[in-house]
Amino acid sequence: MSFMMSNIPADQQECLALNVYHESRDQSTLGQMAVALVTINRVEDSRYPSDICSVVKQRGFYDPPDAPIVIGRCQFHFFCDGKSDEPTDTVAYDVAMQNAAHAYYMHHIGYDITEGSTHYHTVDVYPNWANNKVKIVTIDDHIFYRWD
Repeated sequence: MSFMMSNIPADQQECLALNVYHESRDQSTLGQMAVALVTINRVEDSRYPSDICSVVKQRGFYDPPDAPIVIGRCQFHFFCDGKSDEPTDTVAYDVAMQNAAHAYYMHHIGYDITEGSTHYHTVDVYPNWANNKVKIVTIDDHIFYRWD
């Protein structure tokens, strides 16, 4: 597997790829990159943890980092859905790794298709937090937002 992002530890690379895999493996390349960018944008936002793995594994928004995992109460659904986080589709995981790396690189050079988005949801739901965010773009079946 050739998933290399300079200046980022391997565990952080894996967390970003797992987030892309679990949150958007059925999306296009742009859709997967957008999910990765939300994760990266959160790292750069002082309201969130300061590394990729901590962002991906964040429980409720105001929960301390060591709070117990409560099913359904995580920032990214897959992390606290009670199921294994191990990828079962190796091809989809390889694609997710590549798209995560591309998103990381694009962000590094200042290109962000989400324009700084820190939130997203599928078109099938409308969470209450969406009322307090600025809608930026819809990519595939995700709608992306940033803080107002």
